Amino acid sequence: MPKLAVFPKAFMQALCKDGTMKLTEWIDLACGLEVDGLEWYAGFLEMADRSQWTGFRQQVEDGGKVIPMLCCSPDFTHPDKAYRQKEIEKQMHWIEMTHSLGGSYCRVLSGQRRPQLTMDEGISLAAECIETCLPKAEKLGITLILENHYKDDFWEYPEFAQKMDVFCRLVNRIDHPNFGVNYDPSNTFLAGEDPLELLYRVSDRVVTMHASDRYLIEGTIEDLRKEEGGAVGYAQRLRHGEIGKGLNDYDAIFKELHRVGFDGWISIEDGVDGMEQLERSVGFLRKKIVEYWHDFS
Repeated sequence: MPKLAVFPKAFMQALCKDGTMKLTEWIDLACGLEVDGLEWYAGFLEMADRSQWTGFRQQVEDGGKVIPMLCCSPDFTHPDKAYRQKEIEKQMHWIEMTHSLGGSYCRVLSGQRRPQLTMDEGISLAAECIETCLPKAEKLGITLILENHYKDDFWEYPEFAQKMDVFCRLVNRIDHPNFGVNYDPSNTFLAGEDPLELLYRVSDRVVTMHASDRYLIEGTIEDLRKEEGGAVGYAQRLRHGEIGKGLNDYDAIFKELHRVGFDGWISIEDGVDGMEQLERSVGFLRKKIVEYWHDFS
């Protein structure tokens, strides 16, 4: 049966930029939720001090939870080889961080969709960098998870593999037991595409999932599809919202994940409107998990 984790979507500025929230505060809040784990982020300010890693792990485990996965954003499509090597070294560091935290999954991305890159060049660069990191991941028992991402907050350009066809080509290029997909249905809307179509194409490779929901504040899905999916900045028509009340069809998503035998982690990216919203999203997903995996409950 899948397990639930939470990600501090509402507190990223406080935890990663201005330091107005400490990780102990987030741990206390999250451990009060009916979840199994806390998804971690490599860019938390306090994670710069390596000596604190095991202490944070202990605090989470003392609260009855675990840290199953680490969210990070390598940029593997830069044309300069020395730059890519530095990104590989960062990813190796994050793999070590995941291991120290007791996690099993560490995110990878393709990199930025730089205008001069052809599809073949970008896929080759990203695949080569990910494959370079896989031996270390395998040695430490970590699975690298490629997310169908939109854009890191600090990037100039959107994700190279944002579009479904590119993402699937990259996934199919890498065949390794320590590599899989982190499926995020909401990000597919930002590409102007259908999240279920993507899921059906990669469901047998999905090992973790980001659960969020988005809703339209104006216009229609067709309007969104007409806009350029790669514009800098987030699509203004879409907003994060309570899970189960947005555009995603969680019944169809969970039906397909159950069909392929998915039993990994589902990490909730929600709570932008408060902890009460996050609690409702947790409750919605717990009910859906029981509904579709009741034979394992």
